[in-house]
Amino acid sequence: MEAKTSYPKEKISVLLLENISEIAVRNFQRNGYTQVQRLSKALPEDELIDAIKNVHILGIRSKSQITPAVLEAASRLQAIGCFCIGTNQVDLQSATDHGVSVFNAPYSNTRSVAELVMGAAIMLIRRIPDKSTAAHKGIWMKDAKGSYELRGKTLGIIGYGNIGSQVSVLAEALGMKVIFYDVETKLPLGNATDMKSLKDVLSNSDVVTLHVPDTPQTRNLINRKNLKYCKEGAIIINYARGEVIDLDDLALAIETRQIAGAAIDVYPVEPEKNGDIFTSPLQGLPNVILTPHIGGSTEEAQQNIGEDVSNKLLNYLEKGITLGSVTLPALALPPQEGAHRILHIHKNIPGVLSQINTQLSKNKINILGQYLKTNDSIGYVVVDVDKKISNQAAQLLKDVPSTIKVRLLY
Repeated sequence: MEAKTSYPKEKISVLLLENISEIAVRNFQRNGYTQVQRLSKALPEDELIDAIKNVHILGIRSKSQITPAVLEAASRLQAIGCFCIGTNQVDLQSATDHGVSVFNAPYSNTRSVAELVMGAAIMLIRRIPDKSTAAHKGIWMKDAKGSYELRGKTLGIIGYGNIGSQVSVLAEALGMKVIFYDVETKLPLGNATDMKSLKDVLSNSDVVTLHVPDTPQTRNLINRKNLKYCKEGAIIINYARGEVIDLDDLALAIETRQIAGAAIDVYPVEPEKNGDIFTSPLQGLPNVILTPHIGGSTEEAQQNIGEDVSNKLLNYLEKGITLGSVTLPALALPPQEGAHRILHIHKNIPGVLSQINTQLSKNKINILGQYLKTNDSIGYVVVDVDKKISNQAAQLLKDVPSTIKVRLLY
């Protein structure tokens, strides 16, 4: 069966912000969607509220802030694609309340970040930033003092998820010993060792790299108190989230030579666009690499993300598939020949499915296929019904109490 939306594809509006890969644009166009607008920047809230009123699919990266006010204005919005790892920029509770499915790409740029972490570790342990700065100034600094090999050193990974575990594999290939700490039990890869506490990792590592999300528990996770546990001369790398390190405390640790160097790619406050002024307590300190949030910014990563997220959006738009959604329950759906498909998103309270079936059976509407998945707050029911009465069925389902959104898919 060729999946077609009941709403004409040429009338479905797709808005892609922040210079999302051209691959995503081509993917939508190849599937028959002609109203695809691609902008190179994020939009402030007031402009986004105005722009999103008739948008069905929104694509963003990390700068766009999808607030409750934005979602309230987005009366036609079906899904948001975060063309990046995180979804912190979206008010997920509000998106859930509005029945908007949010997708992201948690795996597509892991290699890009992992490679850069290892590159930074090599540069810092050899004190290359200082030597490079001196050479640019015309000063010759050929000196082995304070320069070391990674081989035989211990890498401490805080957060052993998609990126942290890949860093683990690369580090072992370079001859490092790997230890890690995660709040959840994780299967170690290779010879990596799971440590029991953050303190254990910090006190035994020559290089510490962070790969944790931004949560109340991880904010300022690395601070003055925890930095005291680090080995003297250790290196700190953060390519995770800007809020997980207290940069003032890290700067003091570098100035007092407790920490020998740092590579930071993410910051608590980042400029809105290229060319804006950027400030950090770490500027001007020795053996420090500061980069502008480019951990996943490679051509390969952006292409992978563009393809991955646009495919998820298309699968939801045309088939109702929610695999990879962070707001709706994950549901894989087979095609149904000779039927129309209705999507019903509702609050997860007892009795809704019974009411759906009662409404349909009471009106003698034959159900050809039905699928249900719930999470803590949302129920997602997909009903395949006879083509002749699909419009009537869709209207009946809109009248079911606790309904958030109903869509006649095809």
